[in-house]
Order: sequence, then C-alpha cells, then structure tokens
Amino acid sequence: MKNIESKLTESRSYKPNESFKKKANINKTILFELNSQYKKTPDMFWSELAKKHIDWIEEFKTVCSGSAPFFRWFEEGKLNVSSNCLDRHINKNKKAIIHISEDNNKTVITYDELYVLVNNFSHSLKKLGLVKGDRVIIYMPTIPEAITAMLACARLGVIHSIVFAGFSSESLKDRINDCNAKIVITVNAFKRNGKIIKAKNTVDHALSLGCPSIEKCIIYKNINENTKFNKDKDLWWHDILAKESIVVEPEIMSSEDLLFILYTSGSTGKPKGIVHSSAGYLLNCILTNKWVFDLKDDDLFWCTADIGWITGHSYVVYGPLATGSTILIYDGAPTYPKADRFWEIIEANKVTIFYTAPTAIRTLMKLGEHLPRKYNLNSLRLLGTVGEPINPKAWVWYQSNIGSKKCPIVDTWWQTETGAHMIAPIPGVTQTIPGTCTHPLPGIDVDIVDDNGNSINKCNQGGNLVIRKPWPSMLRGIWNDEKRYKQTYWEKYNNKYYITGDTARLDNNGNIWIMGRSDDVVNVSGHRLGTMEIESAIVSHEYVAESAVVSYQHEIKGEAIHAFVTLKNNFTEYNNTEFAKELREWVKEKIGSIAKPERISFSDSLPKTRSGKIMRRLLRNLARGEDISGDTSTLENENILTQLKNIL
Repeated sequence: MKNIESKLTESRSYKPNESFKKKANINKTILFELNSQYKKTPDMFWSELAKKHIDWIEEFKTVCSGSAPFFRWFEEGKLNVSSNCLDRHINKNKKAIIHISEDNNKTVITYDELYVLVNNFSHSLKKLGLVKGDRVIIYMPTIPEAITAMLACARLGVIHSIVFAGFSSESLKDRINDCNAKIVITVNAFKRNGKIIKAKNTVDHALSLGCPSIEKCIIYKNINENTKFNKDKDLWWHDILAKESIVVEPEIMSSEDLLFILYTSGSTGKPKGIVHSSAGYLLNCILTNKWVFDLKDDDLFWCTADIGWITGHSYVVYGPLATGSTILIYDGAPTYPKADRFWEIIEANKVTIFYTAPTAIRTLMKLGEHLPRKYNLNSLRLLGTVGEPINPKAWVWYQSNIGSKKCPIVDTWWQTETGAHMIAPIPGVTQTIPGTCTHPLPGIDVDIVDDNGNSINKCNQGGNLVIRKPWPSMLRGIWNDEKRYKQTYWEKYNNKYYITGDTARLDNNGNIWIMGRSDDVVNVSGHRLGTMEIESAIVSHEYVAESAVVSYQHEIKGEAIHAFVTLKNNFTEYNNTEFAKELREWVKEKIGSIAKPERISFSDSLPKTRSGKIMRRLLRNLARGEDISGDTSTLENENILTQLKNIL
C-alpha cells in the first residue's frame, strides 16, 4: 500500500530563550551524552539512571530481560513506589499538594502531612484485610484524598484501578468485574460546573447490577450532602481512619510487581485494562518530569488532567511526587464559574509550569483573547500540551497569549500504554516548530514504517509509528487478556516492534509529526492523507474553533472527506452553506484540491472522551450511515451524537 502523503507545511520555529537555557536541567552537552550512551551501551544507560533516581530496598542485577512482547526490567530489584514518593521527602517542610476546589477553597498539604495521611489510610486498608496483589477501585474526583488512596494502595502492594468519576454505573461495574476488585473507594458527592454529582449513588447502582467481588465501599465525605448508607457494606473514611499517626512499613515490592490497572477504551469490544509495573514505570515518570518539564525545587506544577487518566497518574501523582515537587490540583471545570478560571488560578497561585490538552486550549481560544489578558501570567516559565497533536494555530495562540512569547512549549507524544513521554522537546535545547512533538527522548527508539515493516526514509512520507526497542515504563499487558495484548500491539510486525496505532512522518529536520490514528487515514482517488493535516488546515481559518475529519465511501473517488466543524463564538459573517464553500477553498489553498472536504457539517461541539480527545471513530460511523459501534463508555456527552445525526 502507498505511504501516507503529507501536504502540510509550517515554517515558523522558536529557539529556547537564553535565560531559560542557562538554568535548564538538560543542556545540549548533557543531551548529547545521554543519547550517545544509550546508543553505545543501552543497559548501562538505563542502569545508571535507575540507580540514581530510585531508592532501592535491594538493587537489581539484570537491566532488561525477556523477549517481545514480554519484557522485564530490573527484575531482581526491590522497592516501594509510595516510599519513593513520600518517605524520602519528609522533614524538609516542603509543600506537596495545593488543592483548589471549584468553590475556590484552598488546601495546602506538605510532604510530612501527606506522609501521615497515607500511612494512616494504609493502616485502615490493612485492617480491612487487603494484602499485596488485591485490587481496589478508586472512583473519586481529583482531590487530595484520591492521591492519598493511590499512595496507600502502593504502600501495601495493592493494585489500584482508578475509574474517572464521571463514568456511568455500567462502566464502573464492567471495570470492577474485570479486575475482581475487593473494595471501592469513593466520595459521597462532588461539584462539577456548579452541579452536585452524587458519586455514591452511581457506585450503589453499579453494585446493584452485580459486582460479587466487592466486600466493602469506603466513602469520603467530600461535601455536605445526604448519602445513602448500607451498614453491611459501607464504611465512612473518617470512621476507619486512625486517630493518631501510625507508621505502616512499606511492602517490599519486586520491580515487576504491578502498580496499577488503567482501563482505556477500545475501538471495539470492552475497555482494555492496561497494566503497569512498579520500577520501570516510576523511572520513566521521574526522568520525563525532570527532562521535559525541567522541574525544579521551587516550581509549582499544574497538570490539569484528572487522576482518572494516565496523565493524572504520571504527571499529577507519581512523577512529580517522586521528584519531590509541589503540584497544584483543581477538581472543577475549566470554565466555571467563569470562562477565565484557569488564568485566575495561575495568577493567584503563581503557577510556573502548566500542562493541558489541545482541546482545552482550543475551547479557551474560542472564548476570546481578552480573557487571559486580564491576568498577570508572568509566573509561567514553561507550557505543555498532551492528549493529541496540537494544531499550529492553537500552538501559536498558546505561546503568545499564555506564554507571553517567552515560555517554551513541550508538545508531548505518549500513550496510556507507554506510561510516560516518548517524543517531546527538551525545553532548554530543542528548537520547536508549531505542530510537531519534535524528537524521541533519550532511550526511546522510534521508527516510521510501511505496512511491511520497512523504514520510510523519505521525508514527509507518512507511515506507521512504532517503537523498536523496549523501555522501562512500557505496558506489561492487558489484564487477563494476553491474546488481545499480542494482537493489538505486536502481531502485525511479528513481535518486531511495539505498534502505537498512530501514523507519523519525518520532516527535513528530523522532527516527528503525528498525522493521526492509523484507522483515520483517508484514501482519496489513490492519495492516502492523514486526517490531522486536513483538520489543521480547517482550524487555521479565523472563524473555526475545532474540526474533525473522517472518510466515507464515494462512488468515484473511492473515499471522500467529511469534515465536522465547530465555529468560534464571533462567527457572524455568512450562513453555513456559504461558509462551507469558503472552507473548501481554504483547504485547497492550504493543502491542495485533493484534500477538499466533500461534505462539511457544523455543530456546537464534537464527541469527545472525558479526557478531551475527539472520538473520530463515532464520527466515521455517522458519516458512513452506520450504527454506532465499539466502546462508548468514555464519551463525555452522549447527547451530541443525537444532535449530529439530526444535522446529517
């Protein structure tokens, strides 16, 4: 099959400013040495980093063993992840968590205080009979108690699985039963967009649908709200928590013992329970926080992700806390009670590092540039993006309006499965270009290959993005589904590479451009085009806020392009029919006539996961007149599907 063609060009580039470069954790010399050592002696590269950054109870002897798709890292080593996140940072009077509620209440917790909270809750879980290897479901918003629960599980060697607190009872039930969890930890209720969400009611309904493995439900009283209480199964957090400080010795864990299960939606069938181990996952989290975010002792790091997603695991909890950093968490909506909530929080708390999704940036762009200008955002020194490729227009808006043209932007590519960043700029070294995640990090060996697994060496020719060699934080499988693990991630190229499922290209400077998911490629009159480039061209129009592009069957072209478009609030110029014609000509000018959408549909919003990713699979079903297929449990607003059906 022909390689994917690239028509998108971007000439703007940005060097790190000199003041940032002088203080950066990684300079050009250090980066060169890291890359050189990995190429020469990969085992020594990983061994030295693991010994330097992790506190071991017993050191490892073997670095990487096994063969694809089952690799093991540092397997003789013993450690405890909770201890690495807490015990080595106490007695320093350092802030660990600054929590801002949607009601704007502020709570500050030091490492010493978090240490006490985690030990006491570990004691409570231990008294309930939980032992190493048991599974616990955490169904909570992003509050300090959720982090306490995660670290308490890690302290005991109990495997946690966090379920985003916006998921339905059916989705929760499926995840409980898949991993046979013994306990659910939840809140009575929480606020989102000013509305009260009764999480305990959702848990009760899930259990009523049939969750035979659940023995107890622990409820944290988060807000004053009447709560149904089942004396046989329910326990109040405050009732079981030790009243005096109790130290629980951390469980001695092997490097390959599982830390958590995190369910991610599959294109078909039930969600996949991605499993991550202890030492390897922790190492890549620590390194990427230091390398990519340039984390320093006096930073205040705000990653806006919910703890229910992998970004919340790696860049809210485990990575930052293992480095002894101070994190800010916010468990409210980004535009409530007003549209400038993010900028207000940054100014009030002097946030220095801000990491969010392109979807959030485009949403805030749509509301207007005047909002961030009301605030002093000078405390910011680095910006990041996560979740999907950021289009150049949004990148430049972010850099100009939020970063005051001085902050490096780290556009990070990684997945739930990779555990940590794989491709990202080094902010004190990398010359960035809007729209590209730039280069693989030291120790990460990626390639772009055709359908036969051969490297595509021609610039700007797209192919399948793969990772050629194992890395410490790689997934260890899918919970209780070895066959699906092999089929999804390894079999296409006979276990030779890890298959990311994304398409990408290299530009003339060796930068990697993500072009979309491999099943999002459209084939128009024999030309294979990545949807991301077409979407980026559409979104570059001044009146467009967001776009998603899919293909449908066409009698003449084979496939044709259907664009779903959301417009900015200031769109008043034309009716939709006239504007659709203008957009087609706009795409022709930016990419070429081959990429012109045959159909354009306008809507108020697009179907997204609760982490902000556009669910193009569902749009493809709609464009092709098919029934909605596959897992929809991560869909944020199911009503949008009805709206979109009505406009087609």
